[in-house]
Amino acid sequence: MKTINELQNEIIEEFEMIDDWMDRYALIIDLGNELPPLDEQYKTADNLIDGCQSRVWLHAELRDGLLHFEADSDAMIVKGIVAMLVKVLSDHTPREILDSDLHFIEAIGLQEHLSPTRSNGLVAMVKRIRTTALAALPDEDEPTEIE
Repeated sequence: MKTINELQNEIIEEFEMIDDWMDRYALIIDLGNELPPLDEQYKTADNLIDGCQSRVWLHAELRDGLLHFEADSDAMIVKGIVAMLVKVLSDHTPREILDSDLHFIEAIGLQEHLSPTRSNGLVAMVKRIRTTALAALPDEDEPTEIE
């Protein structure tokens, strides 16, 4: 299984081959189109991410200690963005997800080429994934209070 950083590096390499941002947007849309369809039963209010202008659903399940994410969006570029996050972070432990530095976002220049509302949506998606990972930490991994 690949590490989070190896998966990020794969995305960075894909984007490095493309100079033009219109072509990069096309790649983002393609990545979104490769995302498996999210089962309608998971398109619930609980799975909707607050802070996104378009609708983005993120479903998470803990399987054998690994967090598995599935997602969908009603906007093509946003679906591509969430697809990249799912590709990088799905099927890792909650601790790995929390400890990860999502450097690919800056490395491919994504944030500077997004509208302010899409940029806020990206932040909201990452926050939801990290909050989900925090909630899924095993009890012995949680920080303990020192009196």
